[in-house]
Amino acid sequence: MTGKSVKLVIPGDISKQTGGYIYDRRVLSELSKQGFMASHISLGDSFPEPSQADIKDAREKLSGLSAEEILIIDGLALGAMDPELVRSLQTKLVALIHHPLAYEGNLDMSLRERFFETEQINLKACSRVIVPSPHTKDLLIQEYGIEESKITVAKPGIDFNPCTQQKLEPPLVLSVGIQAHRKGHDVFLNALSRLTHLDWQAVIAGSVQDEEYANQLERLMEDLNLGDRVRIESSVSSSDLPELYCQATVFALATRYEGYGMVFAEAMSYGLPIVSCDTGAVPDTVAPGAGKLVPVDDVESFAYALAEVLEDNSARDAMAVASKEAGQKLGSWMQTAEIVGGVLDSL
Repeated sequence: MTGKSVKLVIPGDISKQTGGYIYDRRVLSELSKQGFMASHISLGDSFPEPSQADIKDAREKLSGLSAEEILIIDGLALGAMDPELVRSLQTKLVALIHHPLAYEGNLDMSLRERFFETEQINLKACSRVIVPSPHTKDLLIQEYGIEESKITVAKPGIDFNPCTQQKLEPPLVLSVGIQAHRKGHDVFLNALSRLTHLDWQAVIAGSVQDEEYANQLERLMEDLNLGDRVRIESSVSSSDLPELYCQATVFALATRYEGYGMVFAEAMSYGLPIVSCDTGAVPDTVAPGAGKLVPVDDVESFAYALAEVLEDNSARDAMAVASKEAGQKLGSWMQTAEIVGGVLDSL
């Protein structure tokens, strides 16, 4: 069935280069190709801790929608919305949860508890819930009490970019992720500081989400004397990123939590060995043999795993083969949207 009106609700600018926003706009684009009348509604970018002005704006934009509309609400907005507003909406409601707000890193306990309570109430008000990974599905069932029958897994798609091998020397260690505490770039830098006896260079590519954390990273780079070997790129475009993947020898992200981790799928599509952490959906996303996963916040273990990959050519080559094979089996964005479309047609 086509022709249904679908609106995706997301805070701020949908063109942001983060995994969640990329997912949202790619699915929206593919739904349009399937024949849905798909568009988006931008809420204020103060979400998920909305200002009074943005709360009022959200109410005005959403309250007047008709019962024939399908409203997909991104978790970045849904988890912070007034439950009274969500219950009052006449539309068919679908939640899109990349990972729960309560599982965002570096939250104080009162905010975490508030997010958890609001998310739980609002999720139960939705007819369907779409998630990017089996891990997030299990989390919503076990921790939030959401019925399994309401949840559908629609894994992110991947764009396959032809890559001419242009590996840099010394070997490039690439880390891709927004500059926010959850991504663990501080752990990555501290691990690199223990490997100065090896030959490497590194790039952290990710926009600034948390100014304070970004400043902390700059100070840490200076304190560790890594400025001549590490670059932090805060404005890498989607068209420039493939070149970095093609130049890299290793992909490394010391993440503290992932609901899926699209960058791991990207790294595998380029056949890169991966060093990361055993947390969230990472073990399910990184294919067996393609990566080394260590405990969260364990600088020594992360440094050791990275050193192994850099020094052991045969082990690195075997990881690269496993990564490439897994990457070739990843699905497309069209397939992701077909799963989402099936959910929408079932309403």
